[in-house]
Amino acid sequence: MFRVESEVGRLHRVLLHRPGLELKRLTPTNKDRLLFDDVLWVSRAQAEHDLFAQALRDAGVVVHLFGDLLREVLEIPEAREFVLDRVFDERVYGPVAVPALRDCFAAMDLDTLTDHLIAGITKRELLDRIPEPRSIAIHVLDPDDFVLEPLPNHLYPRDTSTWIHRGVAIHAMRRAARIRETVHYQAIYRWHPLFSDAQFPVWSEGSKEGQATTEGGDILVLGGGAVLVGISERTTPAGVERLARRLFAGGEVDRIVALRLPHRRAFMHLDTVMTMVDPETFTQYAGLPMLPAYTIRPGDSPTELDVVDHPPEKMHDAIAEALRLRSIRVLIPEQDVHSAAREQWDDGCNVLAVAPGVVVAYDRNTTTNSYLRQAGIEVIEIPGSELGRGRGGPRCLSCPLVRDPI
Repeated sequence: MFRVESEVGRLHRVLLHRPGLELKRLTPTNKDRLLFDDVLWVSRAQAEHDLFAQALRDAGVVVHLFGDLLREVLEIPEAREFVLDRVFDERVYGPVAVPALRDCFAAMDLDTLTDHLIAGITKRELLDRIPEPRSIAIHVLDPDDFVLEPLPNHLYPRDTSTWIHRGVAIHAMRRAARIRETVHYQAIYRWHPLFSDAQFPVWSEGSKEGQATTEGGDILVLGGGAVLVGISERTTPAGVERLARRLFAGGEVDRIVALRLPHRRAFMHLDTVMTMVDPETFTQYAGLPMLPAYTIRPGDSPTELDVVDHPPEKMHDAIAEALRLRSIRVLIPEQDVHSAAREQWDDGCNVLAVAPGVVVAYDRNTTTNSYLRQAGIEVIEIPGSELGRGRGGPRCLSCPLVRDPI
């Protein structure tokens, strides 16, 4: 039922997260720690997100909302126990606070529980519900400090899980502000009725430990057994190797091209600088240099990988070879260096294909959108004045669940 066969085949089902209270928790003081460059006008961001969801529905895509799925899965006692056991960990809160915190959340009604798991809870809000635990970890907090921090990056479901052909990778996230997201996805994919009766492999299960991380913004499912991965500030070489071994063992992926990105905030994920728009075409940020590339194939044994290095000038050739094409078309809008940097910062390259040659893009990236249209790409524009402040475009805002091959 759930299967993503390509990056640009017709999109049938997608997962989004409508912004909520968690974004109202962003402040100039905590935004950097929570991986945002600015605070958002939340009601405007919600209106823009609603227009995005409607644009997808108008294109024939079934939209599932993450908040609804989490609320529904928390109705299942086993799933609720799983989430609370992993959220309230002695290694984070110490042994004294955990029972009180867990009991407090377990007593919440379903809507309140869902809201607080996503939006966090302050000490003041906690003490409105229970007496203060005899815990140093709680006692030292000021009233408006977060006992459980918000998860504003749930806005970007692309990163936490990725469907690759017939299975899903639930990612080990690189930054502390996003690690807890993985627990929610583990519960949804395991127990939600939408997924629980489906038979699909899980390529990775996420983790709170270790440095072998991968994130979905770095993963492009090219199709036909090929995957493109960015080695970035969020996806490590070790993470790519772990994912490759699992994918190769599954039999449907037999080649991966990995591109080594500069470790800079502006190049946070591969899809911030390069995405696919039709079966032979990519859009690319003008300031992206040609990158070292590695073609990874199965080795002679299950524990080995065959890796071929490509010099930077062969980057596009390596991608073409993975696609079994003689060459790929790369669309780089012609603009001055300052305009190019502005549109890249506003996610000009971060488009979501809903069908071959049909993409959703922010309306603010006028030069890029015009250039794509001139190249024969149909562009469906959505407003992004507030959503774009989070440094994520339509691709980041979406996790495809069902997509056709090319």
